[in-house]
Amino acid sequence: MENNNKAAKITFLFWIMKIVATTLGETLGDFISMTLNLGYTAGIGITLLFFLLVLIIQLSLKKHIPLVYWLVIIGTTTLGTEISDFIDRTLHLGYAVGSLFLVTGLIISLCFWFKKYKNLEVFPITDKTKEIYYWTAILFSNSLGTAFGDFLSDNIGLSYLSGAIVTGAIIIVVITLHYSTKINHILLFWIAFVFTRPFGAAFGDLLTKPLSKGGLDLGTLNASLVSIAFLALLIYASSTKSYSKNNG
Repeated sequence: MENNNKAAKITFLFWIMKIVATTLGETLGDFISMTLNLGYTAGIGITLLFFLLVLIIQLSLKKHIPLVYWLVIIGTTTLGTEISDFIDRTLHLGYAVGSLFLVTGLIISLCFWFKKYKNLEVFPITDKTKEIYYWTAILFSNSLGTAFGDFLSDNIGLSYLSGAIVTGAIIIVVITLHYSTKINHILLFWIAFVFTRPFGAAFGDLLTKPLSKGGLDLGTLNASLVSIAFLALLIYASSTKSYSKNNG
């Protein structure tokens, strides 16, 4: 069955790549909407188009191709940034309401997934309909993670570093629960998946925001290029590992 699998295996490398991809999603989303001054509506249109394009390519494949898979992940993180900011700054609903809306969407998508397949296993993914549920849940979870991260910084007033520490602590607790308790591993996976988004986004803000706001002031373009280069190396490592396994 795993020969027809379309999803990445959940390993330590997966979580590192997920965090870097979320950092890129934050900086690239802000580059489109803020640095280029295109606005959040146009930002949603551009990132939605990219997401749909790479998703169609991903769905057409017969097996897991790391480059395409992670392009879809980047698509969800970038689109998630635009969706979260659109809800707060264009619709003026606030990050708390946005988080409630997005967590509802995530729960509904997971309920439909479970109703059809009687499980929420994220590996392997071999059925196209299940894969659509998979990517829908990932889009909602990345958008939710963005909204929650912005809620911590904008509403509660945590610095970007403090936000990273808080979300990082939650991730450590989830990992500890995974190895020390019998709590459902799928539940823990989705909690970790949601919280790696604000964890990565906090690093994105740390890289891009002005020194006066606790950032390093690299700018959204430079921070995006750094993230792209790092993620490209990780994708290459992942692809090489997959190739060696399949041909060893």
